[in-house]
Amino acid sequence: MDIKEKIEELVEKIQKAPDMLKKFKTEPVKVVEELLDIDLPDELVEKIVDGVKAKITLDKLDDAMDLLGGLFGKK
Repeated sequence: MDIKEKIEELVEKIQKAPDMLKKFKTEPVKVVEELLDIDLPDELVEKIVDGVKAKITLDKLDDAMDLLGGLFGKK
């Protein structure tokens, strides 16, 4: 299993479904296990959850930077 690939896949699924994003914020492990549809050791699931959280945060930061750049005529 390519963990980086799975994280990208999970981020895409979570960001496309507002209800899933909301659920991820409160129950990230449960959402990851549900979306992967496989049983993994807890320590691996936690690493995947951390990766998904980091990617979602970076995506939001990129969006915010794009908006700020637009305010100042930069992109």
